[in-house]
Amino acid sequence: MENEKKQISLEIKPEVAKGTYSNLAIITHSRSEFIIDFATMLPGLAKPEIGNRLVMTPEHAKRLLMALQDNIIKYENQFGIIDLENQQKGGTFNLNDFGPFGGAKS
Repeated sequence: MENEKKQISLEIKPEVAKGTYSNLAIITHSRSEFIIDFATMLPGLAKPEIGNRLVMTPEHAKRLLMALQDNIIKYENQFGIIDLENQQKGGTFNLNDFGPFGGAKS
């Protein structure tokens, strides 16, 4: 039937299941892909350390945006509004604004 949802069976490796903490996302893009570097910026560290990098097509980046918006709405309906008023502005940066990063620029 057309209205049936497709079921996807996923397997997650234990080392991936534990996750990686990130409090900084650095986003850049080209015509064909979006690159999101997830980093951790902590007191005592000289510079943020990138723990994970996602590379995806623009279409998948937009799907991720829509999925995050949907989940934030559901979260706020259950737990209340996420307050950003007292937070520093930003949290995401365009990598191209920083010049060469971690070596030669591609």
